Amino acid sequence: MPDDSSRSASDPLWYKDAVIYELHVKTFHDASGDGMGDFRGLIEKLDYLQELGVTAIWLLPFYPSPMRDDGYDIADYYDVNPKYGSLDDFKAFLAAAHARGLRVITELVINHSSDQNPWFQKSRRAVARRNAIVAGAGDPGRVENGKAAG
Repeated sequence: MPDDSSRSASDPLWYKDAVIYELHVKTFHDASGDGMGDFRGLIEKLDYLQELGVTAIWLLPFYPSPMRDDGYDIADYYDVNPKYGSLDDFKAFLAAAHARGLRVITELVINHSSDQNPWFQKSRRAVARRNAIVAGAGDPGRVENGKAAG
């Protein structure tokens, strides 16, 4: 197994020797018993991931979302999907991962958002920028180039 322990936290090339484990919180491990993975479940499995030789965990989107795009349609960039836990649960996971020397990568999608995102809602009301908005195909009330398309 590659050992990235020789690379410091400030090394911009740390990823070259990293063993990265990509996962979706909702499908990884359920600690609450509701049938859906959560951050507490992820904390429970950190030792297991470390035993596998993982040095970095890549989290797929875990933000609040209407889930029309498997969580990539983010409704709120400042919070955690409540099905996966709370912001405090995420912070506890992050601290537990870092305590084990594990790096955490979060996948943050900023080139598009959910139609429920406040930025999207505000842009719908802004006539001057309306031409910049393109909503997903098949959405009722979809807008393309400022005209209803759905």
